[in-house]
Amino acid sequence: MQEARGSGTTGAAGIMAGYPDAADKGSMRRNNLGLVLRLLRESGEQSRTRIAAVAGLPKATVSVLVTELIQRGLAREGELDRAGAVGRPHRMVTLDGRWVCGVGAELGVDHITVLAVDLSGTVVHERRRGIDLPELSPQETLHEVAGMVRACLREIGARGMSAAGVTLVTQGEVDAGSGTVLVATNFGWRDVPAAAELRARLGPAAPPVLLANDAESGALAEYLRAAADDVRELVYVTGGIGVGGASLSGGKLLRGSEIGHMHVDRRERPCACGRTGCWETAVGLQAFLDAAADRTDRVHDRSVDLAQRLDELLARADRGEQRTLAALALIADDLALGLGILVDVLNPPRIVLGGYFAVFGRYLVDAVQRVLDERRIRPTAERVVVAASTLGLSNAAQGGAYLTLEGIFLDPTSAPERRVDAGA
Repeated sequence: MQEARGSGTTGAAGIMAGYPDAADKGSMRRNNLGLVLRLLRESGEQSRTRIAAVAGLPKATVSVLVTELIQRGLAREGELDRAGAVGRPHRMVTLDGRWVCGVGAELGVDHITVLAVDLSGTVVHERRRGIDLPELSPQETLHEVAGMVRACLREIGARGMSAAGVTLVTQGEVDAGSGTVLVATNFGWRDVPAAAELRARLGPAAPPVLLANDAESGALAEYLRAAADDVRELVYVTGGIGVGGASLSGGKLLRGSEIGHMHVDRRERPCACGRTGCWETAVGLQAFLDAAADRTDRVHDRSVDLAQRLDELLARADRGEQRTLAALALIADDLALGLGILVDVLNPPRIVLGGYFAVFGRYLVDAVQRVLDERRIRPTAERVVVAASTLGLSNAAQGGAYLTLEGIFLDPTSAPERRVDAGA
């Protein structure tokens, strides 16, 4: 995993891009506006005095910055803080931005998810459609995605909201700079200019279109959720037909990778990448489905929404159906094997399991945790905590939506023009 481009910074905005250089008073003002906005996101409601103390800025400067953020509809004044106050109570300031959102469009082997979140992270639109993506050409797939994104943009527009951008989230290796999917083995894609093709289908009035890897997007979503608990380092591993991962260390996102192609499958099963023994052949979704049910079972039908199929298998496990439980035990063993390698290499304090791993978290987390605990070289060594994502199957789409908003958290003056009064 490689470090994401950008200067060494903390916070989600810094993770993805780094701060702009403060070359003049204008850029310094934009930097400080972004700093205050990020503090409101990461620490919640604050008084101006508290913001000044944390940001290291004069109170008068913070007052001017907060006033501008309120005028731009990105922050709003809250209640008076009288707790423990001596003298006049402080007026609290909180994140707003209910009028601006980011859109994430995630491609999976068997689904498309389009989701929008506002600046506070509230999901304001979500649609998921089952699809057998490998049966479609890239152009046919992007046509379907464009239709779902246009429907999303119409819905949020009718509510007086503006989209800061759209992030197309996909498996495989991507070049975010050029918007190209270099290789997505499970899709059968190579050198697809996906961002440009989606932008063309959305039309000239569409917001900017970005491209991101699903593991990186999922890791960002998990980081933003965990940051409230002061978690600053984690490894995110997502399970689908493929297995991807990304790491956050020291407040920096490390480039995601297809860790599912680590050579750890003890049965040396053939992989779609052309090799044998890849981790995803042991713990990927298809391996689980094959172990849990015959191919004629409806849980293999890609025309049925994945969430429904996984819910059915979860219900079988909860009823004590032995084949499903045996399949989960096999997955837990092989999942622990690969995660043990990641722990040895990266030594993270926390591992978050996403994708279908999270759906079956109560059957996988404890089993994997026991193995990792047993593998500690010293009893006093720091314990790696394994947890299941609580964001559901849409967390990569949520991460993509957050990515489109990061520019606003770096430079609030880049926010799209407000369509309605934020207090309306």
